[in-house]
Amino acid sequence: MDDIQVVGLGMAVLDIIVRLKEMPTWERGARLSAAAIAGGGPVATAMVAVSRLGVRAGFVGTCGSDRLGRIKMETLVEEGLDVSRVVRRPGPENQVVLVSVHEETGERVFSGLRTFREAPLTIAELDQSYITSADYLHLDGAHAEAALQAARWMHEAGKTVVLDGSATRGPIPEPMRALVREADILICGSGFGPSLTGLQDLWEIGEAILKLGPRIVVQTEGKEGSYTVTAQERFHTPSFDVPVIDTTGAGDVFHGAYIVGQIKGWDARRCALFASAVSAIKCTQLGGRAGIPCFDETIAFLRARGYDIF
Repeated sequence: MDDIQVVGLGMAVLDIIVRLKEMPTWERGARLSAAAIAGGGPVATAMVAVSRLGVRAGFVGTCGSDRLGRIKMETLVEEGLDVSRVVRRPGPENQVVLVSVHEETGERVFSGLRTFREAPLTIAELDQSYITSADYLHLDGAHAEAALQAARWMHEAGKTVVLDGSATRGPIPEPMRALVREADILICGSGFGPSLTGLQDLWEIGEAILKLGPRIVVQTEGKEGSYTVTAQERFHTPSFDVPVIDTTGAGDVFHGAYIVGQIKGWDARRCALFASAVSAIKCTQLGGRAGIPCFDETIAFLRARGYDIF
């Protein structure tokens, strides 16, 4: 337990991935160009990225007791994550998603089970000493009450909380707003900032979110890159041009890589550049985790493009 530097508390998903040119309808099916079963979920995939980049990580969440649940756990264990605090629920795995990937653009559509968010973790099921043994806690808004308590425990211990604000076009619910106020670093996808603040300008959004509590706000905008705002500076980090196969998990991987940069003591510019590179490399393979590189691969990728972050 003492060597775990990052704990992720949130969602681990089993992704059933299909790659196709046209979506099926009730009148006709569709031909698939590829198919795979893989682990997914915002926090779980971020922790896999952390692990592949050479930092010890643990995952806290739930899993079912059926075959799908066992497969989901295997996808975490085989990546070297500590899963000793995962709570096993009797019954079928409920965090299963069909991921339909457009073969020409790499964009995707998610279809989850109706029971997706049932039976969340409770505060009583958390191990406070385990969570606060880490330097960083990463959250994605799942298990809202437990996540909020865990964030408060981390702050009592003088540790850092990172929050994934997923891309959205809808309103931000109050439990997520509460987590934003507890986050030290907020990394959010397209649409989250406007929905949270009511603003449209990315720089103004970043400034407004800083007033809510976070000290670093990073807004990821896909191929447009990311926009970082802190009390000291604001800057844009372009994305890298790579042959995109699948964007599934790109944002999740960005989060994990950003945390690794923080652990290494890098400034916000280097963290964003490193995270952008890891995310880009991931997008060159099918699935949310298959393309996640190791640390040395990422450094080589950056150096080949004229960047030396050391």
